[in-house]
Amino acid sequence: MTQITVLYSKIHRATVTDAQLHYEGSLTIDKHLMELAGLSEYQQIDIYNITNGERFTTYAIVGEPNTGIIQVNGAAAHKAGTGDLIIIAAYAMIPQPEAAAWKPKLVFVDRDTNRPADNKPALLPV
Repeated sequence: MTQITVLYSKIHRATVTDAQLHYEGSLTIDKHLMELAGLSEYQQIDIYNITNGERFTTYAIVGEPNTGIIQVNGAAAHKAGTGDLIIIAAYAMIPQPEAAAWKPKLVFVDRDTNRPADNKPALLPV
């Protein structure tokens, strides 16, 4: 059966809270946000930087829950810095016939705190 790659989940328009160049490479994400998005520690994720257009692949590590932490670590700190808006995306392989009914987990966050938002936010200028 043919498998296709689909969006598994995303954390949309999160604000980078810190960038640590001299740190083990990864993206530290608030544990609560990871749970809402169904992300596992060390899972591969793609980062899309809304602020500067950079895109890169790394892995997720668990951050302190309910802190809003979104920390870019290691060499990726050259691609995203404190205050940048990013999208964190994860993908999964599913059988093609299931694609029509597939629904990814979408987590929208408050721009100021990276806390889960109740509604999809209106797009605002960066």
